[in-house]
Formats: sequence, C-alpha cells, structure tokens
Amino acid sequence: MFQEYDVIIVGAGHAGCEAAASAANLGSRVLLLTMNMQTIAQMSCNPAMGGIAKGQIVREIDAMGGYSGIVTDLSMIQFRMLNRSKGPAMWSPRAQNDRMLFSLKWREKLEETSNLDFYQDVVVGLLITGGKCRGVITGLGHEIKSKSVVLTNGTFLNGVVHIGEKNFKGGRLAEKAVTGITEQLIAIGFEGDRLKTGTPPRIDGRSLDYCKMEEQPGDKEIVGFSYLNTEKPNSQRSCWITYTNKVVHDILKTGFDRSPMFSGRIGGVGPRYCPSIEDKINRFAERERHQLFIEPEGWNTVEIYVNGFSTSLPEKTQYEALRNIVGFERVKMFRPGYAIEYDFFPPTQLKYSLETKLIENLFFAGQINGTTGYEEAACQGLMAGINAHQKTRNLQPVILKRSEAYIGVLIDDLISKGTDEPYRMFTSRAEFRTLLRQDNADLRLTELSYRLGLASQERIDAVIKKKKSVEKIKSILNELPVEPNEINQWFEQIGSSLITEKQKAQKIMLRPDVELTEFAEAFLPMKEALNGFSKDAIEQASIQIKYEVYIEKEKELVQRMSLMEELEIPETFDYKKISSLGNEAREKLTKIKPRTLGQASRISGINPSDVQILMVYMGR
Repeated sequence: MFQEYDVIIVGAGHAGCEAAASAANLGSRVLLLTMNMQTIAQMSCNPAMGGIAKGQIVREIDAMGGYSGIVTDLSMIQFRMLNRSKGPAMWSPRAQNDRMLFSLKWREKLEETSNLDFYQDVVVGLLITGGKCRGVITGLGHEIKSKSVVLTNGTFLNGVVHIGEKNFKGGRLAEKAVTGITEQLIAIGFEGDRLKTGTPPRIDGRSLDYCKMEEQPGDKEIVGFSYLNTEKPNSQRSCWITYTNKVVHDILKTGFDRSPMFSGRIGGVGPRYCPSIEDKINRFAERERHQLFIEPEGWNTVEIYVNGFSTSLPEKTQYEALRNIVGFERVKMFRPGYAIEYDFFPPTQLKYSLETKLIENLFFAGQINGTTGYEEAACQGLMAGINAHQKTRNLQPVILKRSEAYIGVLIDDLISKGTDEPYRMFTSRAEFRTLLRQDNADLRLTELSYRLGLASQERIDAVIKKKKSVEKIKSILNELPVEPNEINQWFEQIGSSLITEKQKAQKIMLRPDVELTEFAEAFLPMKEALNGFSKDAIEQASIQIKYEVYIEKEKELVQRMSLMEELEIPETFDYKKISSLGNEAREKLTKIKPRTLGQASRISGINPSDVQILMVYMGR
C-alpha cells in the first residue's frame, strides 16, 4: 500500500507543512501524515501571522521559497507594518488572517506540490534499528518505511487540556492526544519535559458593542509578506481595542482557587511573554487594567478572538469576567479559553540541522523543540525539511548563521542555550538585527536557496533585478546635484536646516527628517530620475544610504565574530580531560557538543576564560 519514502513528516501544523513543502520541492518523495486532513495548517490560537521579529521570520521563509508568506497574503483580512516610527531594523509586518481560508490555501499549495503524498493516521511509534530511524508505525498498524523522519507533533504529545478543575487528554480542544512516541524516545535515552500554553475564549461578535471600543484599522498600503507578486485584499477588516478593569480582575480572582495553574495541577512552564490573564493579574497586581485586542476570525464569520485574555479558569468565571469588560456587557461565548500541557524534548539534543544527536535520520521541528508561535515552528519545519532531504542525498546540511537570518538566531539559541520555557523570537535576541531586516530577507537568502534548488527562477530573477535597481538608484543620488533654491522651500516646510551651497542628493538623504519618496516629490529632477523604479527598490536604496555607517559597523563585527565560528571542534573532543575547565563548563560542553568555538562561547554558563582555555587546547 505504501512505497518507501525519502522523508516522512509527522504532523501537518505550521512546521509540518513547511517541512513537507521544502523536502518535496527539493525532489524528495514525501509522505505527510496527519491525524485529521481537515485541520492541515490550522491556526490553533491567534488567527494572525507575523509581528515583532516574527514578521521577519515569515519574510525569511518566503525568501527561501517556503509557503507561509504566500498563504498569509492570500488569506489576510488586515495588514499592519509595526514599529514604523522606529528604524527599519525594527519594522515588522503583521497580518490578521481568515482562519479557515488560511488552512484552505495551505492545503491547496500542498496539493499542488509534486512528490507529496498525504495519509490520515496517527503515528504511535518509530521504526529504529542500529541507531537510525527508518520509518514510522501508525495507529492502524502500518509500518511505513523512509530514509528520514521529521517529527512536528505540536502540543499533541501526551497533551492534557485544562479548564478550571476539569482536565482531559487532548492535543487541542476536541482532538485526541498522541501517546507512544514520547515513551519510546525516553526509553531510547532522550531527555523529555513538559511545557504549557493557552488560548483565550472565542466570542460571538454580534453580541459586542464596538461603539464603546477603540477601532484599529489596517495600513492604507498593504505591503504583505511574499516577495512574489501575490494577490492582496481590496479591503480590510478592523480590529478593536478595549481593556479589563478592577471589577474584571476581582471576578477572575474568585476562580484562582480552582485555577490549574495556581493549584499545581499544571506542571509545565508557560510562555513568559504571552501570559494568561490570571497570571498577568497575579504578577502585575499594581495595574488596574490590561489591554485586549478584539480580532475577527475571518471575512465571513462572527467569531472573535479575544487577544490578551488567555485563561484556564472555570468557564463560569471566564464568562462573568467577560461581561464586565467595556463593550462586552451582552457577550455570548462560543467556547471557553483553556490551557494545554504537553511533552517536549530540550533542543540541546539536536544538531544544527535539527537532526537528533542520538538517532540518525530523525529530525524535530516546532513545539517539540520548546518553541511557541506559528512563525517559529514554520521556520524550523522549513529547515528540517531541507536537511532531511539533504540527508537522504548524502549532501551537507544547510545551516543559517546568526548573521544571516533570524532563523539562524532561533536555531542557535535553541541548541546552544536550550530552553526551559516556551521560546519566542524577539528582535533583541538578534545581535545583528540591523543586517537582518524584513526588507532585505530576499537579498540575504534567496540566492542560497536557489543554489539548493528550492527558490524558483522567478524569485532569483526578482532579486537580481532588485539588486541592480538599488545600485542604480544609489548611483543616481550620488551624482545628482541639488541647488539651494531648488530645495530650501521644502526644507522650511518640514523644519529642516537650509543649505547655502550645492549638495549631492545622497548627502541630503542622510538627514533624519528626509525620506526619499517625499524628497522626490519636492525635487522634480529626482522624481524624473527615479521614474520606473519599483517602490521596493527605492525603499531599499534609501535604507542602505541612510544606515550605511551602522550596516558597515555591524558587518565588521560579523567578520570578527566569524573567526570563532570557523574554529571547528572535533566531535570526539574530550572536555573531561581538560582539568582547567570548571565542572559546569565540562558538563555543558560534553552534553551539547558545540560544533564551533563560537557556539561554545554562547552556551549558558561558559565564561570567556573557558573559551580561552579551549583555544589553547585546539592549538590556537
């Protein structure tokens, strides 16, 4: 019934879908196994993609030839570019999506992908012989063989749903948990642990009074996520903002004694940066209110997602508290919020390719590695799919550096530092964020992906054209003279210093209050010179000119740091023999087995003196 596959993907969430697409598009024979074909790429929590740092990840996935950016564009109901008031390194795209359309578009993209088969069944075990993974065992008793396996189990591994004092097994509400895989991996020698996440109640939008809330419309210009010319919506749906209050907090507190989080029934650690409403009230007792974002679930549904009100309190407590929020006085609840506790495997047990150190040909991606968020899962899936394909072809793994992509930062953080709480990406985690902007992900990654055979000819052609356009624009600005009488009137209007002698346009662009598009509107020769260039190329040229000094400084830092990244540590290196290393350093280095001296320096608990000792022992 089943052929032998190159790659089997277990789970069809965001990580599984990207893994299946990347491996299949590279030429592997792929089987995507899911418990339910109707929930492929389901947005289990927030119906949104992107946000601070997460938007950069989605653009990187797209630049590599993944599908998340395209699907997001095709299903968005609202788009916003966050942090526009800050520098471009902080700009982060975010989209509100139609939940059902998102899943539908993902399935369409996967069904259009050659070499990709689907099967609906649960995986209960792995075929492992001689320290190598050779396939999976399903709940229906099938043994399906493959050259590699990627586990993307999300919250389903021994998942337990909590609502007040009620708890039951489940990977999501009304969906079965998965047993067998954790138990097998632990028996082999893997280290496992538990994490927790949660979701807010879903509300009937017809029962809300939006007149009492603050409207949050989308941007007038929809930039989108994909570097391809994807279709964008002609209109957008607004979100809304309201707040909790003291009465709401007092009602919620009445349920604390029945809270699984406070009673100790939940052992897993929850996400620090997306706490439940009861956790926020408990941790920030001095605050009289907390902001809530009222987000539509799609174009043609009244269902509402209450962002900021994640909770596992009893249903009645949830409902009574909701009724006391401004605009929610007549609220009707579709379903309560809940917490879910699940197994994960500390990611220090992985190689940079996301292959496990203990079992060859077995890859982990997504929440099984301790991350939280669709975007974090999707980028791991992309890389796991690529590297599972590479493994079946006896090719070198593809590893992105911290200086190349947020994806590289995420994977390096997981493997070098590990995590004991759900990991979420932030711009602050990336030391080279001036280089890793959302506007240049295609310039950073598409050429690499094209050489692999993943990014399309259309994508590389667009990148080549963009590079040429940017250089041409910079050359024009460097040569174009600007006379005082041609520009001083505009300077007066924007409150900028007047010039007394002729200057090049490029020098004027260095002023913080001068933007290239407005400059061109005020200065006709420039407007004419830039006619015919795309808005994307004009923006890219403007950023490169304005931030050239900072970009060059960061490149110099990357170059200095790369010297340590080039110093590879042999896998057989015996840290226990180095008596001058501290006990903690020896223990962590032996456990993690860093690939390079650079990685060793980023391991928690490794001091500069430990790095110097390693350099001596490595003959440096």
